[in-house]
Amino acid sequence: MAGFCLAACSDPSVAAQSASVPAAQDGQRGGGAPYEIQGSQVWDVPDPVSGRRYQVFVQLPASYAATPERRYPVLYVTDADYAFPILRQISRRVNLNGPVVEEFILVGLSYAVGEDGRASRNRDYTPTASGPSSARAMLHGGGAAYQTYLAAEVLPFIDARFRTDPSRRVLLGHSYGGLLAAQVMFTQPELFSGYVLGSPSLWFDQRHMFRMEADYARDHRNLAADVFIYIGAYETPGDSRRNTDDVDMVGDVRAFEQMLRDRAYPGLTIESQVLEDEDHLTVAPNGFTRALMAVLPASQ
Repeated sequence: MAGFCLAACSDPSVAAQSASVPAAQDGQRGGGAPYEIQGSQVWDVPDPVSGRRYQVFVQLPASYAATPERRYPVLYVTDADYAFPILRQISRRVNLNGPVVEEFILVGLSYAVGEDGRASRNRDYTPTASGPSSARAMLHGGGAAYQTYLAAEVLPFIDARFRTDPSRRVLLGHSYGGLLAAQVMFTQPELFSGYVLGSPSLWFDQRHMFRMEADYARDHRNLAADVFIYIGAYETPGDSRRNTDDVDMVGDVRAFEQMLRDRAYPGLTIESQVLEDEDHLTVAPNGFTRALMAVLPASQ
């Protein structure tokens, strides 16, 4: 068996993002121009507490300029380096033959500028310092500080500059990003109306997120949120090289969903989907599509 969970859950693909920068610079020396996503915006939104520089990537809906009176829901996505362009294209293509997904403002949350993407997300997206043994050398447990940054800096920045509907914010995260989304949901659920947990790393620190949910349930009788969870069918131990090694992420998702359903929170809606023939590294585009259709369906 050649599974890859703990390495993949820390998402080694982010290293490739950093590695692509020198190639782009080489292209410029050869006369080529860097590729840019049409209509997108990049804004610096630093964290005054940590002193780190972050960026937000923004894509406005096609109708934004023509409907100045309209306010839009906002989808915030972690791991913007890869997730922002994928979501931007999906949101455009699914509506080519008529509205399937409601128009929304897309906001990508970058890694700390100048840092390796893996180091940035390992620190910012995790709730405790107890990272996996495969990443012991990296700092973990900065999720609470990063959440404070989102609430104090990013959300006000976006609301002040764009015609947002603050009552309709969705946070989408994949892997460690899904872990972060769950953390926010159990500590400041009012920050977002919807949460998409994509292949969430619920295994982290001996299923710490299950303990966070229990802490929340002791003091609350409601959780007002629309929650959508996706997971690849291969994200469980098995004989394929695409299966995970040591943790049953599919089983964790099912247990997590059942736990929330058993609470019978009156304001909670929750749905999960196990996507066939998908693993931790292939599931995101399919999961993103299902998520948009679930949390931002077009009006019929």
